[in-house]
Amino acid sequence: MKLSRYPLSLRLRSGEHVPPLTARVARASNPGGTTAIWVRDRLDGLWRDEDFADWYPRDGRPGLSPAQLATVCVLQFMLGLSDRQAAEAVRCRIDFKYAMAMELDDPGFHHGVLTDFRDRLAEDGRADRLLDLALARLKEVGLVRESTTQRTDSTHVLAAVRDLTRLELITEAVRAALEEVAGTSPHLLDELVDADWGHRYGRPVRLGKNPTKPMTRILATGNDAVRLLEHLHQHGPNRMSGARVQALRQIMMQNYHCDATGLWPL
Repeated sequence: MKLSRYPLSLRLRSGEHVPPLTARVARASNPGGTTAIWVRDRLDGLWRDEDFADWYPRDGRPGLSPAQLATVCVLQFMLGLSDRQAAEAVRCRIDFKYAMAMELDDPGFHHGVLTDFRDRLAEDGRADRLLDLALARLKEVGLVRESTTQRTDSTHVLAAVRDLTRLELITEAVRAALEEVAGTSPHLLDELVDADWGHRYGRPVRLGKNPTKPMTRILATGNDAVRLLEHLHQHGPNRMSGARVQALRQIMMQNYHCDATGLWPL
């Protein structure tokens, strides 16, 4: 579902403090601190919801705090998390709830919210202006020296997070399609699936921390998807009718370009 098609209004949360129970449990369970705890302790107030006021119309259903979502994007980049992993961390990890000043029983949000937020970031140079603002506040608290040269280019930050999310999406789509075919016509996979495929797609996607060469893996997974779809097509159009196989086909069309030179991610 494309969340950005629905108008959102801004619900300000400025001045909100970490709930006492969240702070107490986070400190007790992580006495040495974590990256998320450090971000909250050292960078509290890096962004405020008022900084995002011109991103949202006055009317519409209340949206999530953009300052919180911006903090999640920073943690995503620092920890090498996909959108799904970041949303899971917000839902399950105490230090993330601490970083975002959330109650311990807060259920978080759907991972698709982060894609919508990045779409808003990409409009009219907003991300670079946001980083400029963050840099100014880092200087105010003494975390960046005035005499040094800083570069606030959002492109590599947004691209790194997007690549991880796309890798997770495509890998999970191939796995789901394989499971669907295995459940209806397992003999079709005898000539295709080997030990390497079993290792890559035998369980739900777990990218791990800071996965290496995501674009290389996106290309390799795309080639696997092409092989799977071509293999099923060779055995008759009826083999392509499954919902998960059709979903994989649509995802490939949205994320890759194929020409005489081969398959290339968009």
